[in-house]
Amino acid sequence: MAQRWPKLVLLVAVGLVVAALVAFLIIRGTGERAAEAARTPYEQPALAKTAAGAGAHPAGQWYIPAGDYASTRFSDLADINTQNVGQLKPAFTFDTGYLKGHEAAPLVVGSTMYLVTPYPNVVYALDLTKPDRPVKWSFNPHPNPKSQGIACCDVVDRGMSYDNGRLFMVTLDGQVIALDANSGAQVWRTPVADISKGETVTMAPLVAAGKVLVGDSGGELGVRGSLKALDEGSGKVVWKAYSTGPDKDVLIGPNFHPYYPSDQGKDLGVKSWPGEAWKQGGGTIWGWISYDPELHMIYYGTSNPGPWDAEDRPGDDKWTAGIFARDIDTGQARWFYQTAPHDLYDHDAINEMILLDMPVNGTMRKVLVQPGRTGFMYVIDRVTGQVLSADPYASMTAYTGVDLKTGRIQHNPAEVPQSGRVTRGICPAAPGGKDWNPSAFSPRTGLLYVPHLNLCMDHVYTGANYISGTPFLGVESKMYAGPGGYRGEMTAWDPVRRKPAWQIRENLPLWSGALATAGDVVFYGTLDGWFKAVDARSGKLLWKYRTESGIVGQPISYRGPDGRQYIAIYSGVGGWVGGLVSGGFDPRDPTAGLGIFNAVPDLAKYTGRGGRLYVFALPR
Repeated sequence: MAQRWPKLVLLVAVGLVVAALVAFLIIRGTGERAAEAARTPYEQPALAKTAAGAGAHPAGQWYIPAGDYASTRFSDLADINTQNVGQLKPAFTFDTGYLKGHEAAPLVVGSTMYLVTPYPNVVYALDLTKPDRPVKWSFNPHPNPKSQGIACCDVVDRGMSYDNGRLFMVTLDGQVIALDANSGAQVWRTPVADISKGETVTMAPLVAAGKVLVGDSGGELGVRGSLKALDEGSGKVVWKAYSTGPDKDVLIGPNFHPYYPSDQGKDLGVKSWPGEAWKQGGGTIWGWISYDPELHMIYYGTSNPGPWDAEDRPGDDKWTAGIFARDIDTGQARWFYQTAPHDLYDHDAINEMILLDMPVNGTMRKVLVQPGRTGFMYVIDRVTGQVLSADPYASMTAYTGVDLKTGRIQHNPAEVPQSGRVTRGICPAAPGGKDWNPSAFSPRTGLLYVPHLNLCMDHVYTGANYISGTPFLGVESKMYAGPGGYRGEMTAWDPVRRKPAWQIRENLPLWSGALATAGDVVFYGTLDGWFKAVDARSGKLLWKYRTESGIVGQPISYRGPDGRQYIAIYSGVGGWVGGLVSGGFDPRDPTAGLGIFNAVPDLAKYTGRGGRLYVFALPR
């Protein structure tokens, strides 16, 4: 017995140690799960990711304004990061020679940077291997000067695209041109617009699957919107899809399966309009196009219906103010979702659509995410067109929500404009919760970085008369700062958790694009000329630089021939809001600029005209 006692004690001791170890592991596991649950949204593992197969350029290059087909505007370069971005210095600048709105993104292919100006749409090729970056070649397309008087909101150009040794550009008077990227020689030129009807082109063409996709501008002039696909090699029109009219014109056939009953039916592009109003119905395509190579589909939005006076066009006014999914080869429509049936406020659907794969209610879905002009952040199944969520991200009085069962936006009856009565305090204003200026998405944080507006307006319908090539509006508007008195905001939005991770208020409306990088830095510009870098996870300001003019361009990042990472941005105020300065208008007229100049009567105090490219890098 005496000999067994020590063995028994030993066994008990070992048992206690094992039990303690098990208890420790259980407690630690529980603690780790608790810590995981307590993490901030951008640290959570259930993140949205860029859609598979959405790449469009090699690492360190920039072939299209959106960066990739998924429209993420994300750079995988991380040499510039949260720890050293405060050391950024100008590496070089380049004056374009033009002083209108510079809304484009530069392109970088190999050791060459390509720039395009606003009208007259001059293209420059800069040699990045030389210290002084000389111009390798330039190309002036000589657009029709009459187009300057036709364009709605400044004579802007939003960029070019590169593919297979060629640059693809547009001109304000509606020509699509292919250039040899090495020499600048014109390869082909195809007209796609008629300025006598009010048609112009300001969008950046997208090149994918052998097609050059380009749409028109002019919804404020009674243009009948359309999207064209040109053969990349020859410039010949392969297909053309109108935004209004009979199904055969809209390329709606047996493969068209919209998710909601309100978008189902025969020839709704005619029947949802009074008489032949669809012939001047707007629905132009002047914004952004995304492409899913796996589904072989493109996604784009259509603009407001014409005229702005909704009392002149009772009905849903299809297929305006909505999102199309189409087969890229044939143009045949697959589905459509109307974000603003019978649009009341100029709330186009032309904003960027970011293609993501993300968990929705525990299931991975292929989605597109659009920060809509309506002020809702739409998450839509990009296969079926079903709206999975629609949450406000901007100040809102015009709408009370989106019915996910029917897909219909819900109007606030008190904010529905009428002729003979001024409706006050409509939020968001006509440019929407966000205008064309694109967001950026980081797969590292799972957040969407949205430069947007905080504007409201007073609105009254006055009736419109259509005269070809002239404004077709029928409203008077006056815009002003929204709740809080600030006019712009940068919001980091978590699409999985459907809420902001952080927000930055800006005095002036934000009209620049955003760029996210693998260094966890987000770049954007302001109308008073500041170019800013903030922490992608917290929104903390890390660096800023004052440029010569207000920024309405799109920042990019690239790796230069010397192996260094660079950040590039245009400075040159203009566009709809910046036209007050670039066009030299009188800010004392509250209805000028379709009412938006009233929101920025002080803009000239903050900035002047400009037209300069800025490129930044870390010190050597």
